[in-house]
This record gives sequence, C-alpha cells and structure tokens, in this order.
Amino acid sequence: MAATHPTRPSRTTRAAGQRTAKQAWAGGLTAFAGVMLLLAGLLGVFRGIMAIAHDNVFVTTPNYVFKFDLTSWGWIHLVLGALAVVVSFGLVRPAPWARVAGVGIAGLVIIANFLSLPYYPVWSVVMIAMSGFIIWALCVVQGEETTMSP
Repeated sequence: MAATHPTRPSRTTRAAGQRTAKQAWAGGLTAFAGVMLLLAGLLGVFRGIMAIAHDNVFVTTPNYVFKFDLTSWGWIHLVLGALAVVVSFGLVRPAPWARVAGVGIAGLVIIANFLSLPYYPVWSVVMIAMSGFIIWALCVVQGEETTMSP
C-alpha cells in the first residue's frame, strides 16, 4: 500500500495567482517602509522649511564640531525630505530601484540628523530611530519576494 504525501505547490501554481506567506510578509514590510519613508520625508521637508524660515525655533550650540548655519541645515533636510518622498512612492509601487535608494536615503537622513543633533535633539533621535526601522524593513526583504504576482 503506497502512501501519498501532500506536496508543496509548484512554482507554476504560485505564479498563477497564489502568494506564499513569505511573499505577503515581504510585501507588507515594503509597504511599511514606503509609508514610514513618506512620513520621514514629509517631516524632513517641514523641518527644513522651519529651519529656513524661522531660525529662532531651534537651539543654537556655540561649540559644536559640525556647526553649520541653520539655514544650511534647513536646505539639507528639505532636499533629503523631498528625495525621501519621491523614493517612498517607488517603494509603494514596488519598483526595484526603490529599495536600494530607500536604504541610501534613510542612511543619509540618519547622518544628517546625527550631525544636527544639538539643534533639535529629541526630534533628531526620533528621526534616527524611524530611519533605522526603514532600513531594517528594506533589508529584511529578499529581492524576488517584493514583486507582486499577477
């Protein structure tokens, strides 16, 4: 008497419309990273506008090694925020280039917030943590798992 064992669905069956749990998890992480990057980008844009328009909102530190004019920091945060918003739309779609660009932008946001830490300390720490979660979510996902099957 021969026993039959259940088999895993073949690739053709999965390609026909069934997504594995791993693919669903990866798609969820990519969507999470896209939304978080969109929020981080918008908040960076607002922080940049605030630093450009009203310098008196920020604390000034007289003896800081990485001292820039607050208007310069405003432009840096504004540009990084705008790039983050553009990349976040690529992550939601999901475009292949967006994962690499998302990790790069989130890394630059971490560096910029670290360097501007004395000017707005609590907010900089929050943005560093948020960008860390974005990098984690984008690096955990494998390349083929993020593509949606028809």
